[in-house]
Amino acid sequence: MTNPPARSVPEHAPESAPEAVTAIGPEITYAECRQCGTLIAGLDGRYSCGVCGWVNHHSEGHRLLPRAEDDTGREPGTPYNNDNRLG
Repeated sequence: MTNPPARSVPEHAPESAPEAVTAIGPEITYAECRQCGTLIAGLDGRYSCGVCGWVNHHSEGHRLLPRAEDDTGREPGTPYNNDNRLG
């Protein structure tokens, strides 16, 4: 019996937790629609079916959603003022 090849770990990652090194941005994931069976793609485990309209709950995603306080595009303490709205 042979051993599986060793996984390489970046130098900056702790030796005991290689799983902690993850991608920064969202990951495209695929699943079958629970209502009609169509293959659908989503971001980090959050899906919406364009065929039947089924949507899974946001809490079923693979990561926590960012909070409004984490938005780096505005000054801290500045209220949300809908500047990005169309029309």
